[in-house]
Amino acid sequence: AGSLVGAGLLGWVAKLHKVLGNWGWSIVALVVLLKIAFYWLNAKAYSSMAKMKAINPRIQEMRERLKDKPQQMQMEMMRIYREEKVNPMGGCLPIMVQIPVFIALYWVLLSSVEMRNAPWIGWIHDLSSPDPYFILPILMALSSLLQTALNPAPPDPMQAKLMWVMPLVFSIMFFFFPAGLVLYWLTNNLLSIAQQWIINRRMGVPPQFNLPKFR
Repeated sequence: AGSLVGAGLLGWVAKLHKVLGNWGWSIVALVVLLKIAFYWLNAKAYSSMAKMKAINPRIQEMRERLKDKPQQMQMEMMRIYREEKVNPMGGCLPIMVQIPVFIALYWVLLSSVEMRNAPWIGWIHDLSSPDPYFILPILMALSSLLQTALNPAPPDPMQAKLMWVMPLVFSIMFFFFPAGLVLYWLTNNLLSIAQQWIINRRMGVPPQFNLPKFR
């Protein structure tokens, strides 16, 4: 299945390259097309996350009130989710959908002859090799942290901390990945942030930044 997805991605990138004449911009265009294809799936997930953010103060108040009664707290939390028709795992769906595409594109970039020594802009002279100045990975890490800040903070403090640690750990890996793959993920993050911001505003939930609390 992975090889089929990879072959399909390479075919689309090759078609886009014929139009754009640059493999880097072809990857960016591919992400835009994938975002359009999965727009409603992502929109549903971001709507669920916006609802989570809207009821977060209610959840926090309930947790503080029932902090000595964990079983009752769990039951009350599930009741609130049912009443508000919120799926706490709804925001994970877009990520799960993207993982096969991510893995397939990784192998395409490593094995594709066309991508070797293919430049993008400026300092990126080979999309199949890591960014020599780590600029793309740093931008990708910042975009991941911004996306985490826009997401509703999990009610459990330990989960909230993990939500900040995971993007950092994940971003470190990207320092050693092909620049084309980092470009793909950075573009995807930026488009996701824009879509999430628009949906939050449309649902009347002002975008706010949930900063980490590690104390």
